[in-house]
Amino acid sequence: MLKSLAIRNVGLASDLELHLARRFNIIGGNNGAGKSFLLDLCWWALTRTWADEQALPSSGQSKASINAEVAGKTATKEIHSVYSRENQSWPVDNSRPAMPGIVVYIRVDGSFSVWDPARNYWRKDPLRPSAYHFNKSDVWNGLDVGGIRVCEGLERDWVNWQEANKNQFDSLKSVLNELSAPGEPLKPGPPRRLHLGEGKDRPTLNINGSEIPVSLASAGVRRILAIAYILVWTWYEHHIASQLLGKQPDNRFVVLFDEPETHLHPRWQRAIIPALFSALGELQWEGAKVDKNWTPQFFVSTHSPLVMASLEPIFSPGLDQLLHLEVHKGQIRVANDLYAKQGDVANWLVSEFFGLDQARSQEAEGAIEQAEEWMRASLQEKEDLDDKQKIHERLLQLLPEHDPFWPRWVMSAQPQLVSHGKAE
Repeated sequence: MLKSLAIRNVGLASDLELHLARRFNIIGGNNGAGKSFLLDLCWWALTRTWADEQALPSSGQSKASINAEVAGKTATKEIHSVYSRENQSWPVDNSRPAMPGIVVYIRVDGSFSVWDPARNYWRKDPLRPSAYHFNKSDVWNGLDVGGIRVCEGLERDWVNWQEANKNQFDSLKSVLNELSAPGEPLKPGPPRRLHLGEGKDRPTLNINGSEIPVSLASAGVRRILAIAYILVWTWYEHHIASQLLGKQPDNRFVVLFDEPETHLHPRWQRAIIPALFSALGELQWEGAKVDKNWTPQFFVSTHSPLVMASLEPIFSPGLDQLLHLEVHKGQIRVANDLYAKQGDVANWLVSEFFGLDQARSQEAEGAIEQAEEWMRASLQEKEDLDDKQKIHERLLQLLPEHDPFWPRWVMSAQPQLVSHGKAE
């Protein structure tokens, strides 16, 4: 797991220090505040590799550094790197790092990165890649690394696992069931041929009694299928590699998840993070499951108040935290003492984590602000009934009849207005 991260003069972060929670680290902030940037840095600290383009020093700064603490099974080790302008890289010493467990990075564009402590070794070895990076197509069609086929892809593996009745398929079914939208289970159907002349069967889903090819499923369903597949593939390949190496497999997980709400209906957004937490517990290898003594660690960036509401039943201040990023005068700042139960989605929208003034449209918010300004005005200022009437008509246009603002407005605007629907 990642315990801490300190950044000096990297990107928009001149001086950023984070102490990270043991389980859920939920990251919020406006677009451009650095949420994906922070996930990329966490991935680097855990794996010593970059999932995409490497971070760069701040403009005009001579020295940039990244420091981190990574906890392994038995010890915590520090990582210290100062950017080398000569080599355009972030060098680290060659000592053996702490192994954080399996690390999976789920990115918003449908791509994935996987770091496996058995297959992605800490020493430089040309036969072992530093990590596995899947673009959106690789997830479905397979991945080659250095001319070696390391993954057959979702469609081929799914059918092979299903037709051979392998343990992987049992895990896939269990994980899909956990990740399904409430009341809409994702159940595999029988493989079948789709196109004339094609030499392979393709997986299907049983949806409302119909067999739907997974390749034709909705964007939201396809994202969930990809997540389920990558988790199962990663778990089994790690255990197979460990067996070949004669080593004990590592049953710990770190998951980085960028915008889990992407493509998902609100009903699904409200369940996806607790569901993913439960899904990891469905992975097993010859009867062995994820080590219950090692709670998975999550780094999740989100714009969704529904995702936040879904965490309330399981959020524990001793295990979890919110991290809110903002850009102030060109620099990233972070606040991490923002958690409080909000009770519903509207309250989350107006909480410090999202920062909206009202959970309404911008136009309705403006009309209410204008009405409140009128209500605060002096009696002499309120004599202009034309202004009041215009405000009232604007409210009628923008607010529903059950809006909680109506009682305040009607009481303040009387006696000229006898109801929110009619003028005297």
